[in-house]
Amino acid sequence: MSVARVTEITSSSKKGFQDAIEKGIARASKTLKNVEGAWVQEQKVLVQDGAIVAYRVNMKVTFILTD
Repeated sequence: MSVARVTEITSSSKKGFQDAIEKGIARASKTLKNVEGAWVQEQKVLVQDGAIVAYRVNMKVTFILTD
């Protein structure tokens, strides 16, 4: 039987939502072991002078706890 934990993270990219998700998962995987999945809760953009300058995602990352 395995036990999982969920942690919430926010990631940002100047390129797009997909890049923000990939960066967030890559960074979470450096700290958390056994990352198994993520749920993208929210997507938003940062706008300055009428142009999108950043894409942000809030994710819940699931990882399996080990002994």
